[in-house]
Amino acid sequence: MSQYIARLGWRSPAAPPRLRLHRRPRRVAMLSVHTSPLHQPGTGDAGGMNVYIVELAQRLAAINIEVEIFTRATAAALPPTVDLAPGVLVRHVDAGPYEGLAKEELPAQLCAFTHGVMQAWADHRPGYYDLVHSHYWLSGHVGWLAAQRWGVPLVHAMHTMAKVKNANLADGDTPEPAARVIGETQIVAAADRLIANTAEEADELVRHYEAERDKVAVVHPGVNLSRFRPADGRAAARARLGLPQDALIPLFAGRIQPLKAPDVLLRAVAVLLGERPELRSRICVPVVGGPSGSGLAKPEGLQKLAARLGIADVVRFCPPVGQEQLADWFRAASVLVMPSYSESFGLVAIEAQAAGTPVLAASVGGLPVAVRDGDTGFLVQGHDPRAYARVLRDFADAPHLVDRMGEAAARHARFFGWDRAAAATADVYTAATQAHRPHVRSHHG
Repeated sequence: MSQYIARLGWRSPAAPPRLRLHRRPRRVAMLSVHTSPLHQPGTGDAGGMNVYIVELAQRLAAINIEVEIFTRATAAALPPTVDLAPGVLVRHVDAGPYEGLAKEELPAQLCAFTHGVMQAWADHRPGYYDLVHSHYWLSGHVGWLAAQRWGVPLVHAMHTMAKVKNANLADGDTPEPAARVIGETQIVAAADRLIANTAEEADELVRHYEAERDKVAVVHPGVNLSRFRPADGRAAARARLGLPQDALIPLFAGRIQPLKAPDVLLRAVAVLLGERPELRSRICVPVVGGPSGSGLAKPEGLQKLAARLGIADVVRFCPPVGQEQLADWFRAASVLVMPSYSESFGLVAIEAQAAGTPVLAASVGGLPVAVRDGDTGFLVQGHDPRAYARVLRDFADAPHLVDRMGEAAARHARFFGWDRAAAATADVYTAATQAHRPHVRSHHG
């Protein structure tokens, strides 16, 4: 026991025995204002963060940390609460009109959302929530107030950062507003702990937002290894999806918006077919996802681009699909293509690799952590379609590359299980609780 006390920095023998406070929290209020964990990823504002919250919450519950997820109600018919899994409750908070509210309009609804969170809390005994974990800057503002009001620690995950996005804007994309930059700076200062997806994101928090280095913890997101796995192989997945068996299939899966750069894949395919017209009969390019963000302004933009490039006959547009079918799309593909301008991690890169498929990605954000260049896929500097076309040509000319890299990809992805991510997150919660207690005592004499 004395060694345990020493590790925690309790040097004085006269220190009061407060060790019972240095435990993992029993119940966490998790905040996700702008996107519900119940929404279908790949459309609207639903994406990797939805998957992250659902999987993390379920794994935390499995290690006896109950999670209540507060999210904005987006339909009148939604029940106030939904049991997502044992130990995971989703609470729908009324804040603004149910439908037709863009993410950019949500800051005006944070007061109403906070009110709903406080109402839920008022129904419980004091000390009901042990910690607040907020996701994305909008939730961070609610979390800041809630944590202060309840006297509990605040753990915050940015997921994306305005300053980083604005430094890597796609052509025609809209910069993030100054209000978001200010809001993120305030949250960084207020949080007891910040969770970054990668070491690079941790550095960005320190560099751009003056985060205290010892308050930032790196926790890699995970992948559901029981869902995303090679299973019965590429041929069977292609048969199920009605895809040609011998084709080169470069897949785009995600939200259709300039940030994700699906246009780069289409331009790369046009370059490839310009150089190698004989490949046209054995290439199929699925685009699985729906318009999102600034892509909503031109929902048909990508289809029109395919027609203009003269490749509409080889591109197949598919609406967003559930996780089980998404795993089949990954298995069926020769390579997942992610030419994004900015990615805090890029969950789909790990999901595709777990399913046994290599990844061709832009060398941005967390993608160099998710993809081992030359082993589980290829990383490209920049967004020149010709660079992507060169890699696609290599896959077309050496079909064995797909299998060899796919096997390495599946092995690599096994290090990214959600159980590991949940255990690391629980450690961050414990550290935040320990750091918070002296702070609370100093405020109350």
